[in-house]
Amino acid sequence: MAAASIARAPTFWRSIVSRTFATATSRCQEAQARAEFYTNEHKELQRSLKKLIDTEINPHVDQWEAERQFPAHHVFKKLGQAGFLGVTKPEEYGGLGLDYSYSVAMSETMGTINCGAIPMAVAVQTDMATPALARFGSQYLKEEFLVPSISGDKVSCIGVSEPGAGSDVASIQTTAKRQGDDFIINGQKMWITNAWQGDWMCLLANTSQGPAHTNKSLICVPMDTPGIHLTKKIDKLGMLSSDTAQIFLDNVRVPAKNLVGDEGMGFTYQMLQFQEERLAGAALTLSPMTHCVQSTIEYTRERKAFGQPLLNNQYIHFRLAELETEIECLRALIYRATDMYVAGDDVTKLASMCKLKAGRLAREVSDSCLQFWGGMGYTNEVLISRCFRDMRLVSIGGGADEVMLAIICKFMGTLPQLPKKK
Repeated sequence: MAAASIARAPTFWRSIVSRTFATATSRCQEAQARAEFYTNEHKELQRSLKKLIDTEINPHVDQWEAERQFPAHHVFKKLGQAGFLGVTKPEEYGGLGLDYSYSVAMSETMGTINCGAIPMAVAVQTDMATPALARFGSQYLKEEFLVPSISGDKVSCIGVSEPGAGSDVASIQTTAKRQGDDFIINGQKMWITNAWQGDWMCLLANTSQGPAHTNKSLICVPMDTPGIHLTKKIDKLGMLSSDTAQIFLDNVRVPAKNLVGDEGMGFTYQMLQFQEERLAGAALTLSPMTHCVQSTIEYTRERKAFGQPLLNNQYIHFRLAELETEIECLRALIYRATDMYVAGDDVTKLASMCKLKAGRLAREVSDSCLQFWGGMGYTNEVLISRCFRDMRLVSIGGGADEVMLAIICKFMGTLPQLPKKK
């Protein structure tokens, strides 16, 4: 809870909530520092990022949530100047050239921001819109789009989902037809994070006829190109300070040289990006869930009912122990998947498991903890309610739980095979 929120709370609650927040935050930091998965270099990166978050971001989160938008260019520039938007990107383009474990360390620390919207928006830039560009993009594209994205001078968005194709990526209908040296793009995209403030979009479109898995390409599309129309901001349950839009593309003309890698490889490139997106999304939940549990411990220790602290109730302290155990299990799974990814292994199955577990556990932790805060948990005066709203998206965005289950079943060999068309 920010100072402004505490000031608005009734006097009785103010003292409890203030102490609760301070103690819980301290314990979250201590728990994070004890994680042996990270080296001293990882921890130094986390300390630097946490300092930036505490001074430049968290003091303003309540205001940005109320305004329904955070200043992306301002925040991204601060992060870019400190090197946090290119942790795994090549040094020749302004990145730090570190392995993906450092990106996970960054994501875990980004989770200490007092809302889910800003970490999600940053992850779009670092783990969704730019990985394929960094790996397969031409020198021209890297200089035009990757370099300014790493420095924080440009804000990116990812254009995959459509009104009729969310988790079912193969079913997208947006087309990009070759006309001389250009692509002419028509279609629409939905649920686009950073859309209103974005400078460019990593767009997935059908560039030819043929099988759905080989007819798609990724294209870098400047958002000020004529023919791009944004509808009003989507009014969401949570992630309030993240600007989200539906985008219409009407004969949008972009140079063919804006194609990322090879034509027809877009679906494959996007699936590769999903590995990083899902690992990052899972890692982003660790700190908020830890904070939910720790702040609930402190609150229920202070709050008394029927002559004793709520925490003395066996159901409450047993339930919190169960949740803490589940969080540590997820943390271990994420770290294992990260190690394998850094080693060059295909972690599609494990990344899907991380994403599935993170989404379900985030719902479980935030719901259980909110219940223990009673009526206070149902107000906007405490972070528990914001976590409850924000983290509900994890089971939907970036591939719904049901899609993760289907992917896992495919690797297990248990997914039913559709009959081939005659």
